[in-house]
Amino acid sequence: AEAAAADLGVTLDYQGSNNDAAKQAQTIDAGVAAGCSAIAASAPDPEAIKTAMLAAHAAGLPTVTMNSGSAVFAELGAFTHVGQDEIIAGEQAGLKFNAMGVKHVLCPIQEAANVGLEQRCQGLKNTFKGTVTNFNLDGGLADLTASTAKIQAALQADPSIDAVFALNADIAAKAVLPAEQALGLTLKVGTVDMSPEALDAIAAGTMEFAIDQQQYAQGYMSVVLLHLALSNGNEMGGGQPIYSGPGFVTKDNVDKVKALVAAGTR
Repeated sequence: AEAAAADLGVTLDYQGSNNDAAKQAQTIDAGVAAGCSAIAASAPDPEAIKTAMLAAHAAGLPTVTMNSGSAVFAELGAFTHVGQDEIIAGEQAGLKFNAMGVKHVLCPIQEAANVGLEQRCQGLKNTFKGTVTNFNLDGGLADLTASTAKIQAALQADPSIDAVFALNADIAAKAVLPAEQALGLTLKVGTVDMSPEALDAIAAGTMEFAIDQQQYAQGYMSVVLLHLALSNGNEMGGGQPIYSGPGFVTKDNVDKVKALVAAGTR
């Protein structure tokens, strides 16, 4: 988003909410009150920001959702969504696990209120031919040591689990892999999104894949779309989401992706 703003000569005000949906709604309201021209917002908890987003729409501001919200962007008054469809991402992961020949995939959900995470697990169930077990890991990112212990306990409780679909790269690299190693297991591990540790694990062969929803493109395109709406009256997307993924990082392309990460665009 910052790169697009610089390229287009527009002012960008980026505000994080640290997974606090109430704070996000307040930030949207504050932006409208301060006279911003357009809004791009993620929607991991759509109901929490619905009133604020619809108020922005009613005020005549073009809005898009990004990253989270592909199924609900229209209900929030946005003209399109930039991101990956979480169901499709999960379905593609299911096909990957099928090709590996595994039978039982654990799907840990680290944010109970995040509908996108539930959709990833649901997508996995849609295509995976074996068993999928959803696992409540709420708050997992806040205490990775506790998350490691919880995952380790889940793996011990059910020895039939031979794969894990982590929904976050830090959960995969800093909780799933340590739990696997502590138990002396050899699991097939995939994740959503990337981190330096996850990419290193893919290169080393201890992680099979990372789903890349290409967040740089999500931020960049959101600014481009809003700029076109303001400057040229364009509403791109045809009332449908604009997909930025899923793409897959595997051992075959991880070196190229790592080079792009170092350049700051992946």
